[in-house]
Amino acid sequence: MPIVTVQQGPRSIELKRELVARITDAFVDTLQLPAETVQVWIHEVPPDSWAAAGKLTADR
Repeated sequence: MPIVTVQQGPRSIELKRELVARITDAFVDTLQLPAETVQVWIHEVPPDSWAAAGKLTADR
């Protein structure tokens, strides 16, 4: 049973639904697994707790 972890900033529920559907489809198509065995965990990180290139995302 694959478990996929996605770390990202907050997104709408609609975008998260599409994301998990596409990730699941990729595993089903590529590895020929039943969709029921694919788990996707989304960890949302607020902009004030995420940085790139030395700057908080909240400050961009």
